[in-house]
Amino acid sequence: MSLESVRHFFAEHAPDIDIIEMPESTATVELAARVHGVMPGQIAKTLSLKVKDAIVLIVTRGDARLDNRKLKAALGAKARMLSVDEVVNWTGHPVGGVCPFGLENPLTVYCDVTLRGFDEVLPAAGSIHSAVRISPQRMAELTAAKWVDVCEAL
Repeated sequence: MSLESVRHFFAEHAPDIDIIEMPESTATVELAARVHGVMPGQIAKTLSLKVKDAIVLIVTRGDARLDNRKLKAALGAKARMLSVDEVVNWTGHPVGGVCPFGLENPLTVYCDVTLRGFDEVLPAAGSIHSAVRISPQRMAELTAAKWVDVCEAL
């Protein structure tokens, strides 16, 4: 179902973008980078957080980590990661396949500025075996994402 919601999203909003399906799991940054033959930073990981009463998604480069101080300054409060069940309930995507496309519920999406270091990134596409190749700017445009500086590249 999740991969199908992403297929529907791209068919409606960006039919020129193809979903890449792989037989191997791409559920972690390391696996995805190896399978797609890219640097870990090019894997666009989507983090699901609760900030105050809102659920938000932050898309960042695969080799970055959240900076809690920056996150609190940018979003106005501390955040906590969602549980596995909460992630599935809010996004409709399984952990390892979470992306900002084809969401179960309308959620605010943020893209971290560290993504701008790449011409092309690979976010998941709703399953642990799928991804898309997309420019960070186009991803932000398609998801109405706001750009924030909340991560540190490792």
